[in-house]
Amino acid sequence: MLAYHASRTARCFLKSHPFSKKYMKRIVAHIDMDAFFAAIEERDTPRFKGAALVIGADPKNGLGRGVVSTASYKAREYGIKSAMPISQAWKLASAARERGEPATIFLPVDMKKYVRVSDEIFQILKQHVPLVEAASVDEAYLDLGFTKSYKKAAELCRKIKNDIKKRVRITASVGLGPNKLIAKIASDRDKPNGMTIITEKQAEKFLEPLSIRTIPGVGPKTEKFFQEKGIQTVRDLKQYSLQELQLFLGKWGVDLYHRVRGEDDSPIVEEREAKSIGEQETFDEDTLDSRIIFERLKALCEGVIQRFKKDGFIGYRTIVLTVRFENFTTFSSSHTLSDAGNSFDTLYREGMKLMMPYLDRRKNPRRQKIRLIGIRVEKLEVLPFPV
Repeated sequence: MLAYHASRTARCFLKSHPFSKKYMKRIVAHIDMDAFFAAIEERDTPRFKGAALVIGADPKNGLGRGVVSTASYKAREYGIKSAMPISQAWKLASAARERGEPATIFLPVDMKKYVRVSDEIFQILKQHVPLVEAASVDEAYLDLGFTKSYKKAAELCRKIKNDIKKRVRITASVGLGPNKLIAKIASDRDKPNGMTIITEKQAEKFLEPLSIRTIPGVGPKTEKFFQEKGIQTVRDLKQYSLQELQLFLGKWGVDLYHRVRGEDDSPIVEEREAKSIGEQETFDEDTLDSRIIFERLKALCEGVIQRFKKDGFIGYRTIVLTVRFENFTTFSSSHTLSDAGNSFDTLYREGMKLMMPYLDRRKNPRRQKIRLIGIRVEKLEVLPFPV
């Protein structure tokens, strides 16, 4: 399965909107499309309506090696989740079938279609709100300070949700809050097609009973670290001082101290600069056959360059190779060019150089077979805006 790392626009920039400085009150909405990929497939194929849909890699009767991209809400009832190995999703679907539940339908990712729908949605958002930040292909932050009240902001969000449902025929959930942190967490509280409003006064209490994993940035390792100390909820975590969290986690500990108190001053920006363009592929069978590996590397490089040019970039400085071995250990190697590259030949040549040590004992002393490879370009360059 190919992974998708998309930039939303060729001429990207990071810029706060001047309107935000005029607002008396900061009100932020996070809008999140409900089971986006699956919702589009249900919309386009009537017989899929309400079905257990899994969008992702080919399950190959339980032998598939990719992951789930999106699961419909019916499939989630079976325990199937995004990012789950597709082989595990197949087992859960089979178990559901044995219980007498409807069969699960597995579909491939049609990213071109999903991006087209995403573009339609962002056009709607920008018709209603002057400042929209694209967080991903199916979610965005909206600066609603100009509404001056949560009541008016909620009315506008309902209108936006209705417009999306009417024109695009899928649903969205919204979180309203005093900052991006609260808005994002709130948008997940009443899915699908819901809306949750958390004011500045409510924010800290709203977070306290939640699992620490709910806080964006808290991953499995951080969660395990605190669980070993008896910390399960945000309320538990608040017992630590700023100095203690900084001692535990460094700079991230300082950020975490403020986040668990509902504090977040990160701005809403009009566009996110594309940091990288990359693709990766999980092999059907683990291999150390250089012919197969370089053939697939070539195809991945072709895909990256095609998107690189389509998005209007004129150069890349850094090339990064990712390799995952059969035991699931994953490594990355990178090379920064002295002069920016812009061609397939340069990317493929440098990618092969990075790949070679993983095929011999330099970076693969145990001669493990390779499960996945990925290639991406970073430090992208665009034409300057006309003055």
